[in-house]
Amino acid sequence: MKKLGIIGCGWLGNHIAESLSDRYEIFATTTSESKIEELRSKGYHPTLIDFPDHLSEKIEVWNVLSQLDVVIITVPFSGIRGAQISMKEKQNNLLKFLGDYKGQLFLMSSTEVYPQIDKDFSEDDQPAENVESENFILKKFPNANILRLAGLMGDQRLLKNYNISDLDLLVNHIHYADICLVIEKMIDNHSESKVYNIVAPIHPNKEEVINAQKDLPYSGERTNVGRTISPAKLIEELSFDFQYPDPRYFHL
Repeated sequence: MKKLGIIGCGWLGNHIAESLSDRYEIFATTTSESKIEELRSKGYHPTLIDFPDHLSEKIEVWNVLSQLDVVIITVPFSGIRGAQISMKEKQNNLLKFLGDYKGQLFLMSSTEVYPQIDKDFSEDDQPAENVESENFILKKFPNANILRLAGLMGDQRLLKNYNISDLDLLVNHIHYADICLVIEKMIDNHSESKVYNIVAPIHPNKEEVINAQKDLPYSGERTNVGRTISPAKLIEELSFDFQYPDPRYFHL
């Protein structure tokens, strides 16, 4: 059985691990000692590690790296809401942990790398070499894949469960199941050096989503004006069909 490493096995990392655990032996990192036994109970091989905002002499190369066919990084490096805040020392700690890894590599980024203006954004609007939170990995691992994730949804992460403002704004959301499917397809395709927006192709406004999830009618008008992120490149290059294309129905 091939081996998969997940650096940062939190909410998303756990979903990725669960979706691939029938095909891969899972090696996962966590910052919480209390989660070690939980990960072991699932049959994973856990490592306790943190990547602080200061250079740490305690961090060494992950001792299982040479065994891993794929490594997926879910630790955030883009700051709050994608703000371009320098995390150079945290980045260097991660690079030290990765050593000279030679396998397939994925970095989970965010669609918040795009400006907050009304426009339909494609990957070409923000090349990875211009994004500090992405370029740091490409400088050392030019074959790494960058996945720019929209707002993470699914399970109990539904818009109706939050106190939401600006109800007329269009949403850029993604169901975790589609993230897992993208990763699985890219692994099977041996994808390298790809940058993809991972976002549901339909962009209703927040009120539409909340009403649908509460099984209430929506009487407003749909607008196409707003800040939207396009998954067109992903759909074309991977021939990808979304399991959850419409955020209004992420609860079904």
